[in-house]
Amino acid sequence: MEQEETAVVIAAAAREGEDSQLIYRIQRPVYNETVIRTQLLNRKENTTTVCQKLAQKFQCSSKKAKAVALSFLPILTWLPSYPVKKYLFADVVSGLSTGVVQLPQGLAYALLAAVPPVYGLYSSFYPVLLYTFFGTSRHVSIGTFAVISLMIGGVAVREAPDNDFLSANASNMSEAIDVRGRDAKRIEVAVMVTTLVGIIQIVLGLLRFGFVAIYLTEPLVRGFTTAASMHVVISQLKYLLGVETQRFSGPLSAIYVSLNNVRNKIPSTNVPTLLLGLACLVFLYVIKVLNERFKKKLPIPIPGEIIIVIVSTGVSYGLSLSKDYNVHIVGTIPTGLLLPTAPNFFLLPKLLTDSFAIAIVGFSMDISLAKIFALKYGYSVDGNQELIALGLCNFIGSFFQTFSVTSSMSRSLVQESTGGKTQFFALMLGSVFQTALAAIIMVNLIGMFKQFRDIPALWRTSKIELAIWLAAFVASVLLGLDYGLLVSIAFAILTVIYRTQSPKSSIMGHVPDTGLYCDVDEYEEAAEIEGIKIFHSNSSIYFANSDLYVNTLKEKTGINPEDLQTARKYKDEAVTHEVLPQDYVVVEDQKNGQLGNRQGDSNSEEAVFLEPLSTVHSIILDWTAATFIDSVGAKAIKQAIKDYATVDVRVVIACCNRNLLVELDDLQFFTKDMTTDIVFPTVHDAVLHCLYSNSHASAAPTSSTT
Repeated sequence: MEQEETAVVIAAAAREGEDSQLIYRIQRPVYNETVIRTQLLNRKENTTTVCQKLAQKFQCSSKKAKAVALSFLPILTWLPSYPVKKYLFADVVSGLSTGVVQLPQGLAYALLAAVPPVYGLYSSFYPVLLYTFFGTSRHVSIGTFAVISLMIGGVAVREAPDNDFLSANASNMSEAIDVRGRDAKRIEVAVMVTTLVGIIQIVLGLLRFGFVAIYLTEPLVRGFTTAASMHVVISQLKYLLGVETQRFSGPLSAIYVSLNNVRNKIPSTNVPTLLLGLACLVFLYVIKVLNERFKKKLPIPIPGEIIIVIVSTGVSYGLSLSKDYNVHIVGTIPTGLLLPTAPNFFLLPKLLTDSFAIAIVGFSMDISLAKIFALKYGYSVDGNQELIALGLCNFIGSFFQTFSVTSSMSRSLVQESTGGKTQFFALMLGSVFQTALAAIIMVNLIGMFKQFRDIPALWRTSKIELAIWLAAFVASVLLGLDYGLLVSIAFAILTVIYRTQSPKSSIMGHVPDTGLYCDVDEYEEAAEIEGIKIFHSNSSIYFANSDLYVNTLKEKTGINPEDLQTARKYKDEAVTHEVLPQDYVVVEDQKNGQLGNRQGDSNSEEAVFLEPLSTVHSIILDWTAATFIDSVGAKAIKQAIKDYATVDVRVVIACCNRNLLVELDDLQFFTKDMTTDIVFPTVHDAVLHCLYSNSHASAAPTSSTT
């Protein structure tokens, strides 16, 4: 048939009323892939050589140098045009408000990191300044974060346990801990972990690995951070109760700590410490509720944390709580900043795995918050530059004795709610008992525990995402944050494999007076076309699901070539042994498994007809959802087409995208016996072809490739 495309007409209906619609009208021949390749599309020739591509890639120009400088130092994109009158006051207020929250949090989170509280102050200063120059988000607050601090503390305690620093007291022969030596070792471990975290993040950023955040799906992150909050609360119970407990790390550490506190330590609870802690908890919770309820009326949030620090320090000093009531205090906090010192690189081999986990978790928390604020305020963030910015904050900061940082949800919300516009707010920053710091930590985790509300919501919307949330939570609580993260990611990847191995499949039907095809089981208007089965699957075809795809195809269409072959064999045997009148001659007409009789020389008009094996003459594979295919999948489809051809069922392919066609060419899917004639650009093209071919079957017998 001569393939000449007729005129295409796209007309608009008269727009006299509000209900007028655009009319899409097109008249053209039925296309298959052979026609498209020979008459419609010609692939462009790429004349650029590899050397030319490399030369273009590394060609230097002032424009490219400026782009590189702006991408590496995002501050240059907004600071020269900073609107002082419009933004300065809001940024100053926001910076002071965020700093008021960050400083006591730094003291508190240092306890989670198993280092002296002053190192939390260092970690709240240097990284904040560095992120101002290298970060791409205008609203996140960089500094200490409970989850990251807890992960570092777990590593520090593992590498420097209390048992390694026991010394016998000469007077009573009782064991005591060399606190100074233990803390010095833990500081070494925390600083080295931070150095490695920085190096890993910088390398990943330079290698453009910002996309790794996509593997940390939101349900996984929320389940993981909720579990981390459980670890944080459990670790703070000893400060709230005023008791000394052994710190566990590794799998089941949360269970060990909980049982140890409940079984052994509750009877020895320090009552004054517990009362002070509960008072701090209630006060901070009330302040948080008031800040949330009146956030639009308050110029700045009520600084509950700093009030607690000031009041608890005064009460502790005035009432001699440490001396008279054995209330544990932080002790002396040194003034000034430390001189830069090099980390202890001899610890590197033991800390590499932990550092990688902390680097990924820290980045995922940062990029998640950064994207939320960027979407809300209409700007963009660069995942790769965020990796580099965090890496520099951690790497350079580690030389000044900081521990690993990331963005904080609570502080970022404070900064945003107080009107912060840019990272200029970071330039505005400026004897407490431990139970007050524990109360600060616990109250700041209330937002994390609200994530339990995800469970009923996910139950209604997505059972698989609920499974990811629960797997991340349970694994992280029981196995610890490092192993829990690995298990969570592995489980999330398994759900992807499960979805591709168990896709939704359907038989499509035509919607009258349209070119649309929909699931016949889902829509009343969709009707199957007689003699044609249109099979759709929401999946690509590869080694893991190719067998399932073919089996589902046979099940959904109700046509199994093996069964039809067996049925044909039985019918052939029945016809061969059947006794017929002498004036009939049996002639086998092998079209779609139908055996017919043709009248012989006798004048009798009677004939013997046998029922066809199948009323279906064509199957259309709708590959709209298929994005790739491998060699195993291609072989499975090719064999299925051949199997159906043996029982005179034509199989064609529709809606195959151009990239997938290139893969089929590379896999040598098309041959002389199976040409590109079986591929059609739309389902409608395929349907028209199958109807036409079947109507002319008597004159031109069809095969699987027509």
